Amino acid sequence: MSVLVLQIPPRQRLGSRAADEPAPPRTLAEVDYVFSPDGLAVGSSGRAAPALLPRADSVLAVLADADVAWQRITLPKAPPARLRAALAGVLEELLLDDEDALHFALAPQAAAGATAWVAVLHRGWLAGVIAQLEAAGVVLDRIVPSALPGTAGGHFFSPPDAASDAAPWLSLVREDGLACLDSAGTLARALLPADPGTLHWTATPAAAAAAEKFIGVPVTVLTEAERALQAARSPWNLRQFELAPRQRGMRLLRDAARRLLSPEWRPVRWGAAALVLVQLVGLNAWAWQQRRAVDERRTAMTALLQQSFPGVRAVIDAPLQMRREAERLRAAAGRAGDGDLEVLLAAAAAAWPEGQGPAQTLRFEAGRLTLAAAGWSEPEIAAFRDRLRPAGYGVEVADGRITLVRSGAAA
Repeated sequence: MSVLVLQIPPRQRLGSRAADEPAPPRTLAEVDYVFSPDGLAVGSSGRAAPALLPRADSVLAVLADADVAWQRITLPKAPPARLRAALAGVLEELLLDDEDALHFALAPQAAAGATAWVAVLHRGWLAGVIAQLEAAGVVLDRIVPSALPGTAGGHFFSPPDAASDAAPWLSLVREDGLACLDSAGTLARALLPADPGTLHWTATPAAAAAAEKFIGVPVTVLTEAERALQAARSPWNLRQFELAPRQRGMRLLRDAARRLLSPEWRPVRWGAAALVLVQLVGLNAWAWQQRRAVDERRTAMTALLQQSFPGVRAVIDAPLQMRREAERLRAAAGRAGDGDLEVLLAAAAAAWPEGQGPAQTLRFEAGRLTLAAAGWSEPEIAAFRDRLRPAGYGVEVADGRITLVRSGAAA
């Protein structure tokens, strides 16, 4: 799975410019990036505008060491909706800024009532970074720190705006936290452990010589790209609480699609494609068989019509033409059909209510027989209808008249 790691430049502070110099606007016109095809080795690195960054399965941002402060507390027991406020209450005495201006992030799998690390960041600055990247179409899956407290060691680096002969800075990791110090100052020397050789030290290529001279032991050379990719493997995610991604449904769909397209799922993809192909072939074969059966039945019906009625030359609608020819032959033979007057009168006579006299008027048209039913009661009409229903006749009553119609006559 390919990974794109963005190296977010450090947040500008008051001490980095003259007191009377206005702060220039900080925009991410260009950002340093590291692209890895497998998340383990650096594939390429460089600097580009956010809209021109390489495409990857996962996009992460790495923050500078000085932009993340660390506090170790006992995690309060609070529901998720009020956990952020509970953290602010616990950290209130330990913070210099107003808690509304800060952003908190908990360690992965932190449990209530247990001791856990809490990352503290400037909320407005981090929200601005996320907004600028998302405005350019870059959605951050995670935001991780460059270094984590707990494992003693350090990393030497040169700030981007530092002079070539300036002393490097030291990102000193201790069990009680992390500090960024200028190696030219006395505080960095005072915080060094008694035996630096027992710890793991890294440095950028430009700061390696000065770092070895400062601590007196060899250091591992680590480029900024390699360190950023190393930080990306951390399980931390600083996008929590108010800065968590809001489109969780789309995020889940994107993650599911990403996993489905990964090499591990290639056999499943091939199997699903083969299954779909088999289904399509089967459906087409079944449709062809059904179409062939329909054609055979249509051909048989046409042959039966032409054999039974040789006078029919053109067959358009075989069932309708056959019914019409049968009706024509029946009429020519003088036999009464289901919708003729004699048959309808016989059916009405068979179901006529007892005590009712003969019908005064009648009217016949196209398989419908209308009789006068003045004075009939509701039970008599219901009994008349019930007697005719088994024989396939329908009965309609309106305005003192009763109408018999053969079922299907309207069609």
